[in-house]
Parts: sequence; structure tokens; C-alpha cells
Amino acid sequence: ESWIKLFNGKSLKGWSIHSGKATYAVEKGTILGTAVQTKPQANTFLCTDREFGDFVLEFEVKCDVDLNSGVQFRSQIAPKEMEFKATNREGKEILRKIPPDRVYGYQVEIGTKKSGNSGNVYDEARRGRFLDDFKDRPAARDALKDGEWNKYRVEAVGDSIKTSVNQVPCADFKDSVTSKGTICLQVHGIPPDKFKPYQVRWRNIRVQEVKR
Repeated sequence: ESWIKLFNGKSLKGWSIHSGKATYAVEKGTILGTAVQTKPQANTFLCTDREFGDFVLEFEVKCDVDLNSGVQFRSQIAPKEMEFKATNREGKEILRKIPPDRVYGYQVEIGTKKSGNSGNVYDEARRGRFLDDFKDRPAARDALKDGEWNKYRVEAVGDSIKTSVNQVPCADFKDSVTSKGTICLQVHGIPPDKFKPYQVRWRNIRVQEVKR
């Protein structure tokens, strides 16, 4: 009884689109996200109007193999142009700029089995890197099933963040940059030379708040 359904299977009430131009629709009890060709390419997010702090989030997702996706949590929507300090691949500190309405923050990755990153947590548009290391976690790298429905679970309590894909433990780390925020469904931008109207579907999206 303590679970809150974020999607009633009939409408997108309680959600709003930010950052990009991808489309979202309700189809056969699922939320269907479809990539749209834009220039420059941009990621798009369907975000809950409500914010959540400590919680357990569960959802099922089915993604076209050639479309990268993810689900944001404890994320924010930029009210204006913003700058973040980040470290690039060479270890040099840089300033990362994002435009107004850009979604940023924690994102649990929905990739491919080959990528080996599904279930890891990426810091979208902020630090721009994965926050855990799957190098020595072969089970986590192999948890996602390409082209099938996959069940995700995210536990965010205090600075502890844990995820699983199809009941396989994946990310497990501590980070306290953001303690509360929105939950968003991502449709990734597609480069113009590789564009197709790729799609991703979600269902059974629910959250359980944790009181400490």
C-alpha cells in the first residue's frame, strides 16, 4: 500500500517534457518515447512534477537496441544557463555549461548488453561520467537483456545509491551531491547521420518513499 504509482497506464498526468523535442505517448498501458531528428541533437526527458528524496524506485523498460536511454532520479531542471565544474578524460578541470530547461543529475543507465553499463549511474549534464566501476562486476555488465523487457530497481537513501537490473545487483556507491529531485524518463538524442525514429517503452513505474 505504500507504493506510489507514477503512471496510471492511461495518461501522462503528473509529468512534463523538458530539454528536447522527442515525443511521449501512452500506448497499450505503456509510456512510449520516440526519438525526433533535431539539430543540434538533444536528449529529452519526461519528468515527474513531484520531487522525491529517499526512496525505492521500480520500473520495467524495453528499448530499441540502437537507442541509449536512462531514468533520472534526484534530478533538477535548470531554471537558467548554469555552469558546473567537471574533470575531463585527461584529468583536467573544466567548466560545463548547460542551457535553461536542461535536466541534470543522477541517471540509471539503460544501454545494451555490449556496452556493459546498464544499471550503472551516470551524472547527466553535470560531472558527465559514471559514478561506479563495473570492471570487476561481470554479472552486472551482463544483466540487461537486449530488446526485451527489463526490470530496474533504484534505492536512494541518504548518500547510499544502489541499483539492480533483473534482480542482479549493479551499482552500489555513496554520493551526496543531490539529496532530492525529480524522476525523468530519457529519450537520447541521435546523431543526424544515424537517425531513425528509435523508441523506448516503460511500464509499471512505481516509487516507495523511505522515512529516516
